[in-house]
Amino acid sequence: MTRSIFGSIVHLLFVCYTVMLFLRILSSWLSMEWQGHRFVRFLAFYTDPYLNLFRRLIPPIGGMLDLSPILAFLALKFLEMFLLGVIR
Repeated sequence: MTRSIFGSIVHLLFVCYTVMLFLRILSSWLSMEWQGHRFVRFLAFYTDPYLNLFRRLIPPIGGMLDLSPILAFLALKFLEMFLLGVIR
């Protein structure tokens, strides 16, 4: 029973962080006026260190097209599956 609850909590945390990553990526398309918004700064503070790990592996193509979030999402999903497998 407690493993089930703990697994649900871990899953919820991963879902929340995935949504934060998605919102951070969308926010990068906004104008510079929005980049200083409190919520965008909050997202950047918690997601940019993770995204920067993958940006070092896959630099933006032509300085504009950043494919590193795809790898970041995949790594996050694999980590979630691994942790949930260990818990169960």
